[in-house]
Amino acid sequence: MKHPIRRILGLGERVDLRGQAAAHPPLPVLWLLGKTGAGKSSVVRALTGRAQVGDGFTPCTRTARAFDFPGDHPVLRFLDTRGLGETGYDPAEDLAVAESGSHAVLAVTRLDDPAQGALHDVLADLRRRRRRLPILALHTGADLLDDPATRTRAEAAAQAGLERAAGGALPSVTLALPEGAPPEGLEHLRAALVEMLPDLTLLMAQERAADAETARFAELRPLVLWYAGAAGASDAAPVIGTVTVPALQGAMLHALAAREGLRWTGARAAAFGAALGSGVVLRMTLAHGARQAAKLVPVVGQTLGAAAAAAVSFAATYALGRAGAYWLHRTARGEATDAATLRQIYAEAFRRARDVAR
Repeated sequence: MKHPIRRILGLGERVDLRGQAAAHPPLPVLWLLGKTGAGKSSVVRALTGRAQVGDGFTPCTRTARAFDFPGDHPVLRFLDTRGLGETGYDPAEDLAVAESGSHAVLAVTRLDDPAQGALHDVLADLRRRRRRLPILALHTGADLLDDPATRTRAEAAAQAGLERAAGGALPSVTLALPEGAPPEGLEHLRAALVEMLPDLTLLMAQERAADAETARFAELRPLVLWYAGAAGASDAAPVIGTVTVPALQGAMLHALAAREGLRWTGARAAAFGAALGSGVVLRMTLAHGARQAAKLVPVVGQTLGAAAAAAVSFAATYALGRAGAYWLHRTARGEATDAATLRQIYAEAFRRARDVAR
């Protein structure tokens, strides 16, 4: 096996998953912003399916808490801040957190509470600081207004206020989160999040467990997404991705093998590469090198080139993980793997991940 292919399939044993990278993985961060009682915790409970999320939050500033989901190899982080408008609360520290780390804001308003001036002020300030930060208007309390006409007026007024503060049109979702009853509007919220954060398409995808392998991969998907997200994040910068992406891909294959009770040895790397096809892996290797070179082009390469490299590294790592999980699942059970099927699994996973990461 040629060195470039071995570099992708064989690396990873030196990546310490117990170190800093594992403790602080690159996660998409959703900042829940709103007044006390707006329903922020209820939104997290509805999205995660957890009856209680309070104990899962950990402090990240004096007034903000983070909740990673799922707990084992998280792929998403919720940032919850203290209710706006409270006496003595200065949101400046939380604004700094959002500027440095959040990927999107969920501006949460309750439809039966028209007094949203504090939220409007923060959004306006945030837009001045980070004009490209995605904002989703999230209206809760649809179940608290029985009259449809009243609910429609309240929703229009709340949306208009948020859009004035943000300086433009905002996507919006309305939720009903009644106690003891199923939430309404949750699918619309998931769809809106998919538009904002491409990784969520894979997180929210409900793969039907047609057999034991697809059911098993549903358990392994957060692990694969962790490495795919890390590879994409590291490949956004020039040169760095040349080393980190292959190492992360190798570490992922080591981790997937361990989940199946196997060791990722040189012999297994060679067998997997042969089954996947040297052409597939070689094209992936050459494309990776071309992306690194493109990122060195001044201005264009450092913006568009970096974004494209991150998206493709995310997709390639996810596809490699999906194919690796399939191959390892069958290997652990002494079952042969059809090479054409394996390549099809890789190609389909790459296509899906590439489309949502654009």
